[in-house]
Amino acid sequence: MTSTSSTWGRLRQHLHTTQLLGGIHSTLYFDQNTAMPAAAAGWRGEQLALLAQQLHERQTSAAYQELLAGAEQELTPEAPAEQHHNLRLLKRELARQSRLDPALVGALAQAQAEGYSRWQEAKQRSNFQLFAPALERLIALRLKQAQQLAPVEAQADGSPRSPWEILAQPFEPDINKQQLAQWLLPLRDLLPPLLEQARSLPAGSSEPWDLSEPQQEELCSALLEGWGFNPERCLRARSPHPFSCTLGPDDFRITTRVVAGQPFSAFLATAHEWGHSLYEQGLPRTGEHWFPWPLGEATSMAVHESQSLFYENRLGRSQAMARRWHPRFRSALGRDVWGDAQAFWRDLNPIRAGLTRVEADEVSYGLHVLLRYELELALVEGGMPVAELPDAWNRGMQELLGVRPANDAEGCLQDVHWSEGLFGYFPSYALGHLISAQLSETLEAELGPIETLLAADGDAQLGAWLQQRVYPLGRSVNAAELVEQVSGRPLSHEPFGHYLRQKLEHLAS
Repeated sequence: MTSTSSTWGRLRQHLHTTQLLGGIHSTLYFDQNTAMPAAAAGWRGEQLALLAQQLHERQTSAAYQELLAGAEQELTPEAPAEQHHNLRLLKRELARQSRLDPALVGALAQAQAEGYSRWQEAKQRSNFQLFAPALERLIALRLKQAQQLAPVEAQADGSPRSPWEILAQPFEPDINKQQLAQWLLPLRDLLPPLLEQARSLPAGSSEPWDLSEPQQEELCSALLEGWGFNPERCLRARSPHPFSCTLGPDDFRITTRVVAGQPFSAFLATAHEWGHSLYEQGLPRTGEHWFPWPLGEATSMAVHESQSLFYENRLGRSQAMARRWHPRFRSALGRDVWGDAQAFWRDLNPIRAGLTRVEADEVSYGLHVLLRYELELALVEGGMPVAELPDAWNRGMQELLGVRPANDAEGCLQDVHWSEGLFGYFPSYALGHLISAQLSETLEAELGPIETLLAADGDAQLGAWLQQRVYPLGRSVNAAELVEQVSGRPLSHEPFGHYLRQKLEHLAS
């Protein structure tokens, strides 16, 4: 069925070539974020725009449409369910891509490259006005994109999606604002009392401390080595904003950053990004129905985030890991500012309202995401002028977290996502917390407490469970379906709330 002489074989070869071009696009993106000199931004924008247009042309060409039509004719009712599912996903993406004006695709790619460059400068100088024109252009282009996609993005019941919901589909297939209200709005009531409760937690270290960049890099490398980092397939670099990037079936990249005065930042960011990368490495990339077919792709960004948060929080911030790493941090520092592993664990889990999302604890993190989600809706659907964003951000921080940024760099310029027009992305972060908690409950019901397994050096056993139960599903399901399939019940905020309350109790002891 998949020989190169058959329509399905030629379709597979077409998808393989498309994956190659996508890998080149990702390679240029990785370089842009890690090593590219600032003056190259304009040329890189043209490169990315050209590749984006070529990819769009491949995904909408008459030859490709003929391949899909021929594959559908060859498909019999008796064919494997995976083939039927792959064809549905490919036809859905063709419908999306065919609605997009190629000129818009190129303009978006160029605006993203320019937006990233403007954002870097604006953040460095803490001046939102330097970035505002680029953001206005990105919003206008994304709204045009949503308008073009509207006819093919109806919900399952036939009702239209809002512009924001349309833009969110590539990150969270089938998501709508009603579901988000059900899953995320309870966090407004759940999290603030827990933040208040955390104010009475005992202190961690007895004095301020920090580690040099080489020391932090060494600790990060040791963490990755213990979790199976293979330098023949993986690479770690530095970037202004940590991220994970897959450039090919055997080319997995992550980045981290060292933040002065925050010696756990790089360590925990490394754990987080490695969770992303392990998920990518574990996706089904063998078998005739998976790579390069869409079923072999990630389920959604929320599921992606659940995997990174599992490694960062359930493993990296665990008591067992604190006992394991306390001696190594003590040795790197040259003295013990904690006295015992319990105090070190409290330092790993400083639960308090702060200004920065990527440095936020597990309790306050969801409030950061709620703010960004509400502001996105205001910008994309509510007609809020871009010029009002800094003040709206500061008011929201005061209302949700009780803190107020002193400048734009601490405030609305802290995240990279809007510089690339990634509207619809932020809720995936909060959903990732909910999914991670619910999957962890299921894991513990089957294997036993995570803390017990880690204390017995069972890291690999935990990873193997995810490789068996979560990674292989790929795009055969959406995020909500994956959670229900693995845990046996619908996605809810309740396991996350239970986990946080239990953790606060242990931190207080």
